[in-house]
Amino acid sequence: MANTKSTRKSIRKTATRTVRNRSVRSEIKTLQKKFEAVRDGDDKEATKNAASALISALDKAVKRGLVHKNKVARKKSSCAKFFAA
Repeated sequence: MANTKSTRKSIRKTATRTVRNRSVRSEIKTLQKKFEAVRDGDDKEATKNAASALISALDKAVKRGLVHKNKVARKKSSCAKFFAA
């Protein structure tokens, strides 16, 4: 167990951040699954909305440092490639 006050506070902060970061990563996975499910359908508007939500969440995660920027670039590129086809 931690001995100093600052270390105890650091442990509390880490626990809080872990919960927040886990929820953001989970949301990204959910949005990605929604996009993949809608992508195969005929509704272009729903596909566009799902892609927009996914890209927005990915950009926010990169800004916070939760996801590597190259991974996000790859995901965004695959979305763009789908619309270009």
